[in-house]
This record gives sequence, structure tokens and C-alpha cells, in this order.
Amino acid sequence: MRALVQRVTEARVRVDGELVGEIGLGLCVLVGVTHDDDVATAAKLAGKVVYLRVFDDDAGMMNRSLLEVGGAALVVSQFTLYGDTRRGRRPSWAAAATPERAEPLVDAFVAALRGHEIEVAAGRFRAHMQVELVNEGPVTLLLDA
Repeated sequence: MRALVQRVTEARVRVDGELVGEIGLGLCVLVGVTHDDDVATAAKLAGKVVYLRVFDDDAGMMNRSLLEVGGAALVVSQFTLYGDTRRGRRPSWAAAATPERAEPLVDAFVAALRGHEIEVAAGRFRAHMQVELVNEGPVTLLLDA
């Protein structure tokens, strides 16, 4: 699994104009699934996200985690994180898991985040989504599990 994590002051996701998920301070997490991922991979990645120290402490250093600041997570599935652009101009999606395989693992990732007792909002799998966010910093990191 792969996650593109952005520290945000607010983020929301809409499907057909309907607000389906919204958070204040926290992390917007775009999640991609590849073929050999499993529930254990989802749990491991969720732990990385929850304990990732990207929030400022009193000295202005990035030493606090999502848990420590009482932040939330907005999870949006995004198979394009496994797009391969090394050859030609059209990305290959061969490394991305099929939707049937990916959806339960994205759900497992969301459940694992909720298991850490943080607020979690999510997009809608296989929907065309509009994601709005205010990236604080900006801070953007790519995590692999």
C-alpha cells in the first residue's frame, strides 16, 4: 500500500456535489493498493500515518503526531498512486490492484485508523470525487508499507 499524506488545516471530499467527508486539522490521506497488499499491510500503514510526527510542537519543530494534536484523517482511495510513467506518455496502471481487491483493503485501512480512536472521514470508493484541502506548510509525504 502507498499513501500520499498531506498535513491540512481542513479538507473535504464531494461526490456529485454531495459532501461525503470533511475534517478540520489533520491529514488528508490518498491511498493506493497494489497486488500483494493484505489486511496486515493496511494496519501497518495506518500505524505509520497515526504516529507520523508532522505537526509542530511548542518550539515549531515537527515532533507531534496526529494522535498528539487530536487531529482527524480524511481518506481518499486513489489507484493512480501506482501509475507508472517511466515509459511513454500514458501511465500504466499494471501495479494497481483491481477494484475488487482494493476496496476491502481501503476499508481495512480506514478501520485500522479508527481503531486508534481518531476521527476518520472517507471518500466513496470508485466514485469520481472532488477533493478540497488547505495544505498546511505545505507538508506532503509519500509513505509505503
